[in-house]
Amino acid sequence: MIEKIAFNLGRNDEKPNIDLAIELINSKDLDGIKEIVDGLKNKKEQIANDCIKVIYKIGERNPQLIADYVLDFINLLKSKNNRPVWGCMTAISKITFLKPKDVFENIGIIINAYENGSVITRDNSISVFAELAKADKKYEKIMLQKIIKHLETCRPKEVRQHAERASICIDEENYDEFVSVLLKRKDNLSDSRKKRVDKLIKNAGKGV
Repeated sequence: MIEKIAFNLGRNDEKPNIDLAIELINSKDLDGIKEIVDGLKNKKEQIANDCIKVIYKIGERNPQLIADYVLDFINLLKSKNNRPVWGCMTAISKITFLKPKDVFENIGIIINAYENGSVITRDNSISVFAELAKADKKYEKIMLQKIIKHLETCRPKEVRQHAERASICIDEENYDEFVSVLLKRKDNLSDSRKKRVDKLIKNAGKGV
């Protein structure tokens, strides 16, 4: 399967990688998926980058097919290169609900990537935190506090999007704390973002 990634086809666009992800999903080719996961460690950066694109595109459509590789993705969060870090965090965000124990046991690595990573890494970290909080009450307190602290300090333009990502773990018990931080941030938001936050406040924690 590795010969079908964009770099090995002499292509500069992402379409071959997306097409390969869809092919692997449709065929449920587990050996092929393993080959792509192994490609994440390829010494050629272009090959590794194409492989992570295939992986998280599979994760978007059928996360079960990549869930068993969660520890491989977590390990790559230690990379000094930005691309595998944000690519793997994206993949992890798609499979946390399937592997919450494995993810939480490595929360230190994930938080380090969140604190030092790119915008995309941080975006997907919030989804990981929220999925953990939703998955188990044992994780909720720790992860919710991480989310609240983030919403208190993130850039105004990130408040709405990250609050929406976090809203999946909001229920009647933690609704007030979640809403409180959003109300504090509202004054710094544009009118369009205020409207989205108001809608989120209305619907969060109510199963909507």
